[in-house]
Amino acid sequence: MKRFLIVTLISLFLIGFSITSAQRPYIAMISKGFQHQFWQAVKMGAEKAAKDLNVTITFEGPESEAMVDKQIEMLQAALAKKPAALCIAALDSKAVIPYLEKAHAMGIPVIGFDSGVDSDIPVTTVATDNIKAAGYAADMMAKFINRVGEVALVVHDQTSRTGIDRRDGFVNRIKAKYPLIKIVDIQYGGGDHLKSTDLTKAIIQAHPRLKGIFGANEGSAIGVINAVREMNKVGKIVVIGYDSGKQQIDAIKSGLMAGAITQNPVGMGYMAVEAAVKAIKGEKLPKFIDSGFYWYDKTNIDDPKIKQCLYE
Repeated sequence: MKRFLIVTLISLFLIGFSITSAQRPYIAMISKGFQHQFWQAVKMGAEKAAKDLNVTITFEGPESEAMVDKQIEMLQAALAKKPAALCIAALDSKAVIPYLEKAHAMGIPVIGFDSGVDSDIPVTTVATDNIKAAGYAADMMAKFINRVGEVALVVHDQTSRTGIDRRDGFVNRIKAKYPLIKIVDIQYGGGDHLKSTDLTKAIIQAHPRLKGIFGANEGSAIGVINAVREMNKVGKIVVIGYDSGKQQIDAIKSGLMAGAITQNPVGMGYMAVEAAVKAIKGEKLPKFIDSGFYWYDKTNIDDPKIKQCLYE
């Protein structure tokens, strides 16, 4: 009798657990990649939100931010699972549109995070105001080179919203405010630090009077750092980065990099899941949710407000 009661209680517990799991909304999250610590920090925030808000999430992305086709495959597979909501950081802001249209037709609310798309389908996009942030990076570059000289950009891509906005935010601010600064080159390294290193070396060789380089994401910035070091240009070329990571933090502390823009990746992941939950409930959301950014350099890198947005 006692054994029967124990078995019955275990069975009831498992049934209750299954019902609870089944009732918990499932949110599919597809990031741009997994090779940078940035995405691991976004994932951390998303997982915390999932726990706090009692939802189930999956968080995945292709190995490289150049793998648009792989991301599309992941998007297709996610839709086949019929999630309650879809969160997407698009590698190509146009290529994903047919699949977002499919999600919309299936009644699945779409949340953009990190990078928007050229469509009105996402109910909101949780992201850094990249135009504003890159404009601030341009202001800091101008300050460090005394508002005169040649500068270049190494950007992760020209297809994602982040790549486009960070490039344009920097370039347009320079053109609008600093007539004595000339942008001599813009190269695209796919967010790969090895490719970005080679591109930066070529830029330095082609422009011996170069005064500064802006690396528009973690991989790009690391590539710029490596090239400046390998070309013996430390102290001669001002390097400004974007995002965080151990190599950028170390470069700022050592003086190799003047400073960088950091996003709020943990907050971004949390806010994306939070927005998805609200969308599932039918709550109205603003079209854009600004997850914020900070400028950091060796003077404020240990500030608790900054430190919580940095990741190694």
